[in-house]
Amino acid sequence: MDSAEESSVPLPFRRAVDGLRKARLRTGIEIDPTKPPRKLAPHAYALEAAVVDGEDDLADGRLILLHDPAGHDAWQGTFRLVTLVRAELEQEMAADPLLPEVSWSWLTGALDARGLTYGEASGTVTMASSHYFGGLAERRPATQIEIRASWTPREGVGGVPDTAAHLSAWCELLCQIAGLPPVGPTDSGTGVVSLPQRRGPHHP
Repeated sequence: MDSAEESSVPLPFRRAVDGLRKARLRTGIEIDPTKPPRKLAPHAYALEAAVVDGEDDLADGRLILLHDPAGHDAWQGTFRLVTLVRAELEQEMAADPLLPEVSWSWLTGALDARGLTYGEASGTVTMASSHYFGGLAERRPATQIEIRASWTPREGVGGVPDTAAHLSAWCELLCQIAGLPPVGPTDSGTGVVSLPQRRGPHHP
């Protein structure tokens, strides 16, 4: 970004992006900036991440920071965080009828544990199963869990949300869906547990 482009970007958004870039994350997470969507808000910044164990990706996801200086009625604020995380499940976990509720609690629990104030949280938890036939019949059935969510972070001094803390909470969600144990103060009174650790997607 050249100086002319940077000067056209609102200072609160620049500071919010700096918070994402400078956040200290737990080990085992590989994270990189990626191309953000252009039509969701006047300003956007995106990250993609994966929880890795050796050569295996246990979970992956994308986090997008949106900013509309004029505010957005649906957001009830000028910033919005949007995410998608996904991982493959063991078959016995996929059969748990409470898993969608537990999965959603990982996000809210991680935010609450860090004392973060947020609003207008919404999302979906989806599980999709694949069964293989014919030339693919040797593959084991696979079930993938996918969490889509968005929330409005509280704006602090200068209208800037604590994006570093929100990124830390999001990474905690990513690790829990990957089956890694939570770290830090994650007891939000919901009995949060993580999925059993997996070794990445099954292959034939």
